[in-house]
Amino acid sequence: MASFSNGLLAVAILSLLASAAHAQLSPAFYAVTCPDLESVVRSVMAQVVGQDPRMGASVIRLFFHDCFVNGCDASVLLDDTPTMRGEKNAMGNMNSLRGYEIIDAIKSRVEASCRATVSCADIVALAARDSVSLLGGPSWTVLLGRRDARTASVDAANANLPPASDNISSLVTKFAAKGLDLRDLTALSGAHTVGAARCSSFRPHVYSDANVDPAFAMFRRRICPATGGDSNLVPLDSTSPNRFDVSYYRDLMVRRSLLHSDQELFNNGPADDLVRLYSSSGSAFNRDFTAAMVKMGNISLLTGSDGEIRLDCRRAN
Repeated sequence: MASFSNGLLAVAILSLLASAAHAQLSPAFYAVTCPDLESVVRSVMAQVVGQDPRMGASVIRLFFHDCFVNGCDASVLLDDTPTMRGEKNAMGNMNSLRGYEIIDAIKSRVEASCRATVSCADIVALAARDSVSLLGGPSWTVLLGRRDARTASVDAANANLPPASDNISSLVTKFAAKGLDLRDLTALSGAHTVGAARCSSFRPHVYSDANVDPAFAMFRRRICPATGGDSNLVPLDSTSPNRFDVSYYRDLMVRRSLLHSDQELFNNGPADDLVRLYSSSGSAFNRDFTAAMVKMGNISLLTGSDGEIRLDCRRAN
C-alpha cells in the first residue's frame, strides 16, 4: 500500500513539473526576438515536401523519436562524441531516422537573422507541424519556448522507443509512461498514413502473423524476401502514401497494416472503437491528432534557464 501511495505521489509530482514547464511555453515566445521564425520554417518545409513528400513523414517521425526519449529537447539531433553515444545509433533510429539535414538548413537560416535565440527543439516541433499540414493534414498552434539538451543517451532511446514488434499492452504502457493515453496512442499512430518502412521492420508481420490479410501479405513479400533486402522500402499506407488522411485506419480494419504494432490497434482490443471512429471521420481524427501532438510536444521540457540554445543542432555549445 505504501509503494502504491508513493507511486501516486511520483505521478502527481511529474504532473506538476510538466504543468509548470507547459506554463512557460507560448505561441508568441519569439514574437519580438525572432518574428519571422514560423515563416522561415514553413518556407523550408514547403520546398522539402514539394521535392520529396516522404521527407515530410521523416520530419514528423523525428519529432516523435525526440519527444519519446528524454522529452522534446532535440537530444535526437546530437552527434556522438568521444564521451557520449547519442540517440542516432539506437535500434529504432540507426539507418532509419532521417531529416537531420533539414533541421540543419532551417537552423542555419534562423541563426542568420536571430542568432542564439531559437532552440533546435522548437524548430523540430514547428517543422513537424508544417510537414503534417503540407501533406494535407491539419494544422495547430505550436507552443514555443523549449530549450535544448546538452547530452543524449542511446540507452534511453533503446528503452523508450516502441519497436514494430510491440503488442497493444506494451504500447499502452509505454505511452502511459509519457503521460499519453489510449486515444493519444491511436491518434498519433495515424501519422503512419504517410512515409515508408524498411523490410526488416515488417518482415515478421507479413510472414508469420495471423492478423494480416493473406493477399496483402503475399503482395508485400514480393518486395521483402524471407532473407535479404532488409532496406527495401514499402509505403506504410498503400492507398495514399503521400497524403495525410484516414486511409491508415481503413487499412487496419481490413488487416492491411504493414507493421505488427500498427495492426495491434485493431485486433479485438481496446483501440478498436477509436480505429472505427477515425476511419469514418476525418474531423474526429484531426481533432484528436492535433490535441495529441500538442500533448506530446510538452513531454519533459527544458525551459527557462535549463538546457541551452544550441548554435549547431548537432552538438552542444
